[in-house]
Parts: sequence; structure tokens; C-alpha cells
Amino acid sequence: MFELSIETIFSAAHQVKGYPGDCAGVHGHTYRIQARVKVKKLDKLGMATDFRYLQQELDSIVKQLDHTNLNALPFFKKHNATAEWIAVFIYKQLKKKVRKIHSVTVWEGSENAATYYET
Repeated sequence: MFELSIETIFSAAHQVKGYPGDCAGVHGHTYRIQARVKVKKLDKLGMATDFRYLQQELDSIVKQLDHTNLNALPFFKKHNATAEWIAVFIYKQLKKKVRKIHSVTVWEGSENAATYYET
């Protein structure tokens, strides 16, 4: 089994509606995103997937989120703009283009992270 990962960052504002504390107000983070792909076999070039393709697809999704108020985006009008739901959003978008996607991790700051994957 092989597992590859790529990372990127973006900055955005959000608020956690209903939260009993200061996170209920609009504030911002620099989020770090890690997308992981798992494969059993390598292709004829000896690659699990093309890093450039994976990075390109992740960047196109993150571009929609960068320097926005996440709560204003349609997906986050239905779901609280938490690290957990950001991971779901990115995973679902990435899965449309990258079938081998295994998981997406979203760091909110340097010490807190949420990972989403499907079994």
C-alpha cells in the first residue's frame, strides 16, 4: 500500500454559530490542508498519482475558500464553518476529480486538526 500527501494553506474568516464563547464572533485563521491518496499498486511510471495533478485539483478547491468569509458560501450556510465541515467540503470536492482520495485533514492553527475520510 502507498500513501501520498500534499499540503496547502489558505486564510479565511468564519464564525461558529451557536458556540458559547468568543468563536461565535467573526474571526480568522490560516488553515493548513493536507490531502492524502492511498493506492495498492503503482502505475507504469512507478507513481501512485501525479503530485502536480493532485496539487492542481486541491488548489482549485482552496481558491474558492481563500480570503473569504466561509459562512457566506452556500455549503457553510447549511453547515457550521468548523474545521470538521471544511474537511468534508474539500474531501467531497476533491473526490469528484481524484478517485483515490483517502482523507483530508484541516489544521485550524498549528495544534488543532480535523480529518475526514470515508470507509
